Amino acid sequence: MAEQASELFRGCPVSSIDLRPDRPIYETYKEMTAISEQGPIVWNSTGEGFWMVNRYDLVKEAFRMDDVFTNRKVNAFDPGMELRLLPNNLVGEEHKKFRALINPWFSPGAVRRMEPVSRARCTTLIDELIHKGSCDFIAEFGILYPTEIFLTFIGLPIEDGPRMVSWNEAIFGGFFDVDQSAAAKAAAEVAEYFEEIVTDRVANPRDPETDFVSYLLQATIDGEPLPREDVVTCCSTIMLAGLDTTRSALGFILVHLAAHDEDRAKILEPGYAESAVDEFLRLYGLLIQDGRYVARDVNFHGCEMKEGEMMSLSLIAANRDPEKFEHADEFYPERGPNPHVAFGLGPHRCPGMHLARMEIAAALEEWHRRIPDYRVKDVNGLIERGGQLSLRSLPLEWDVVERTAH
Repeated sequence: MAEQASELFRGCPVSSIDLRPDRPIYETYKEMTAISEQGPIVWNSTGEGFWMVNRYDLVKEAFRMDDVFTNRKVNAFDPGMELRLLPNNLVGEEHKKFRALINPWFSPGAVRRMEPVSRARCTTLIDELIHKGSCDFIAEFGILYPTEIFLTFIGLPIEDGPRMVSWNEAIFGGFFDVDQSAAAKAAAEVAEYFEEIVTDRVANPRDPETDFVSYLLQATIDGEPLPREDVVTCCSTIMLAGLDTTRSALGFILVHLAAHDEDRAKILEPGYAESAVDEFLRLYGLLIQDGRYVARDVNFHGCEMKEGEMMSLSLIAANRDPEKFEHADEFYPERGPNPHVAFGLGPHRCPGMHLARMEIAAALEEWHRRIPDYRVKDVNGLIERGGQLSLRSLPLEWDVVERTAH
């Protein structure tokens, strides 16, 4: 663990821990705890520097001050990131109107209609693996599953999945300063892909109940149709948001379940997987930072923040805040209520949260119906990606049981 700096910045503790590099699994949680122990608000001196808000109540308060801590920029690690996100980068009434437009598509009812498709695709993917006795869960299931469900959900062919996977990897690498050139190239290719889809839907409109692009093209805000550029950007944003987080969550959950027989044995109990998902998301948070742009000078709980600076709402730290959650560092599925902030809070709360919960619960149940017992080949060799947590790979193995026909 990196040594903590002792200097102060405008009276607040300073951390020099860089949260962008890859680390052995679970090391980032330890680093975040070390930063939180320095203080409820800390200045992180890495990169261009940014404020880190680490306590649950302060994170919740900052989320609700969206006129001061705005979504004009959302990457505290790289404020100059040139990647427009919709509706993420919108603020105020503009954001409210765009969210009202897309929310029905991601409603609980719309997600429930997708559940049979999700379970059927899980079954197919798992049945392709089960007789092998081993797999890289991330590459052979974790990323394929949410990609294909995303494509089906918005009305695009699942054959486009491999391209989306490669684009997603390149863009997330660029988020955290690994390879900006590859990220820029991938972002341009994603935009080109959706430009072609939009062109096709303009010429050949489809049912807006089942085709997201057609839905956006026929939608209006204040009586005006969405600009074509906004349709493309919205689709690109949803792709990025939907693929990486589900894959990442499933990876950390499977590592936990492989090591905890008692938790794994309960997965197929009625309703258990669905209720456990929120606790998994709380304990194994993925978003190290939810960046905000400081829109004006403000004293936030004794910290003098200046216009133009960046703030990181530390969702992982908030979800493990012992002042908010008993047994904060333990998996406690009976926790209720569970007011975690894995999906954010306030007007910018993740619109895809219902879809994510359904995808994860369905995957857990279908996997354990077919492969109830499995092992991680080398837990100590697992590496988590910095910036936004995800396992680089997850080698699993299990005993193959030959099934005879009856």
